[in-house]
Parts: sequence; structure tokens; C-alpha cells
Amino acid sequence: MSALPDEGTVEILWEDVNGRISATIADETEFGEVTRRITGARSAAVVPMTSDERRPLFTAVLPDSDGILRARWQTEPTPSDRAWAVLKTLRRGQLVTGTVTCIADFGVTFVDIGGFTAMINIPELSWRPVRYPTDVVGVGQEITAEVLDVDMSRERVPLSLKAVQEDPWPQVAQRIGEVVTGPVTNIVPFGVFVRVEDREDGFAGLVRIEEPAGTPVERPEDAVRVGDILTVKITDVDLPRRRILLSRAEPPTAGS
Repeated sequence: MSALPDEGTVEILWEDVNGRISATIADETEFGEVTRRITGARSAAVVPMTSDERRPLFTAVLPDSDGILRARWQTEPTPSDRAWAVLKTLRRGQLVTGTVTCIADFGVTFVDIGGFTAMINIPELSWRPVRYPTDVVGVGQEITAEVLDVDMSRERVPLSLKAVQEDPWPQVAQRIGEVVTGPVTNIVPFGVFVRVEDREDGFAGLVRIEEPAGTPVERPEDAVRVGDILTVKITDVDLPRRRILLSRAEPPTAGS
């Protein structure tokens, strides 16, 4: 058998001791398992999933379950054939352009990228908080996104729209020490979240509610309500975890 690549997706074919031919599609995370499966095989081959001038793609015909090899002819490619033709050209990190075809009730956005349907999960639509996908994209809209992965075995391609957008978090990190005024957006048992940007999809940070003596309030909702305006200070921005920490501050005096 030709050597497995260091990374990438390939098709592996092998003939067992009984003369039965099998095939599977695997990537570098599955090579170990496939190697164990073909131990003792009479022969095996690794077939690339992409073509180049040196190694063009070819198609093999496998026998049916009864061991008889039957040739089947078709004059027109099926939708599955067309989808596979696109799928085999995709690579992780590649930029693709497509049209939004559907937004599912559970939030996944489906995108036609030239004959293959890829998908975008809500967290990959934007760096900013997204309540509904329709706040960012619409059916029929043409978008450019980055390929996060290519799952050949399940024929799935997740995309990221935010990967082609500028990351706003480094700019937020430059605001440490700034005093801002914003609305309370959420209340949790250990504090409240306050929006620190003057926009509907602005980032919110956590401020712990404490009494003047420093004893935590048992019920934050007794102190503030959603929509209340608070003045807070940005004390820290955790970039890896995308979190903003706040503390209560006095409103700026007139003329300051």
C-alpha cells in the first residue's frame, strides 16, 4: 500500500483474505483505526480525493454484495455526483462564495456554494451576539465565508462568516479603565450584565452586585432590573474567553 499522507482526506481500498474488496474515506484522525482494519489484507491502495497534474483522479467499480461485478452507465450526472464534484475541491481555510438558501428553525443557515450545500451555525455568523440568524443574513443573499472543515464521510462542510470579518475584541481590550454608561441586559444569581457599546448588538460585561459593606446581594433583581442604566468601569477583558469584567462606578460629573 502506498504511504498515508501526513494530513488530508483519502479513500482507502483493500482486499481481504477472502477476496472481498472494501473501501472507506478517512482523514488523519482516522488513519490509525483504518490501519488496524486492513491488517492482514492481501493488498491495499490509497486513492487521493483531489487531482493534480501528477495524480489525476480515477473511479473504481466495486463488486456487488454477491461478488459479481456489474457495470452501470449513466448519461447525466446526478445531484449527488455534482455535490461530490464540489466537495472534493474544498479545503479547510478556503474562502468560498455562495447563496443563502434556507435558515432552519434551529438556527443553522444553509448556503449553496456552487452545487453543494454547506452550513453556518449561529456562533459562526458574527463576532457579536446573534439572537436570530435573520439579524445577520437573509435567504437569497450572497455571502463569502471560510471553510472550517470538510467531512468527506458525512458530506458536511461547516462555514464561518465571522472568520472573514474583523475581530472587534482587540479594540474592546483597549478600553480597559474606561467608565461607560449602559443598560442592564441580563440578570444572573451572581451579578448583572451591562452593555458597554452604544449599539443593539453591543458587547456586555459582568458586574457583580454588592452592598456598600461588600456583602453580595442575595437577589440581584432586588437591586436592578433589565433595562436599568448603570455606570460601570471596564476593569478587564479576557480575550481568550471573550469576557468583559466590570465594576460599579460613579457617573461622571458635569464638565468632567
